[in-house]
Amino acid sequence: MTELNALIKDIPIPHSMRELPISDRGFPIPWFVYIDSSGKEDFRVIGPRKFDIAVMKRMCWICGSPLGTLFAFPAGPMCVINRTSSEPPAHLDCAQYAVRACPFLANPRMRRNDKEMPEGHVAPPGMILRNPGAIGIYVTRSYKPFRVDDSVLLQMGEPERVYWYAEGRTATRAEVDESIRTGLPALEAACEDGGHEALDALEEAIRIAQPLLPVA
Repeated sequence: MTELNALIKDIPIPHSMRELPISDRGFPIPWFVYIDSSGKEDFRVIGPRKFDIAVMKRMCWICGSPLGTLFAFPAGPMCVINRTSSEPPAHLDCAQYAVRACPFLANPRMRRNDKEMPEGHVAPPGMILRNPGAIGIYVTRSYKPFRVDDSVLLQMGEPERVYWYAEGRTATRAEVDESIRTGLPALEAACEDGGHEALDALEEAIRIAQPLLPVA
């Protein structure tokens, strides 16, 4: 067992996740995960219709049980700024487990492995494939889907609070600021087609997001 796996093993699993199947490495398999015909899970891929089911039935993306009145979105700083998510929300305790236990979210040096992806897999539009280094849990009481080309993204409602994490612990302001600095060029590039108005709107979104960032 690696040192990282040992640390993850020590993270308490939320009650709502305890009925999930367990992987060969001994970790819960989130509800959204793709299972192939041999019964093998692929954590990188979303299972068929899972996105639609989660949105229509207001089900937790991680444990698969019904959500209450609060929706918790694990989101990098860029997604917090533009209030957009490519994945449905979760229970707060499920999201807190995910940002501490998921190797990609908890380890800033981890990179996505795109080798031998299932045929036909397409990343959601606007999805930033880099590791953000710092991750927020954006908690809101509302969200709504909107269409981009042939896919659907989610507009997150007014925030109740954002919890910030890095390396499985509470993130510092410096870590979040660095993630914004390195991620901002991708958002600016996405706004170029909209001209000055789109760039002005991005600047305003960054200003509005400031109170949501860590104090120190």
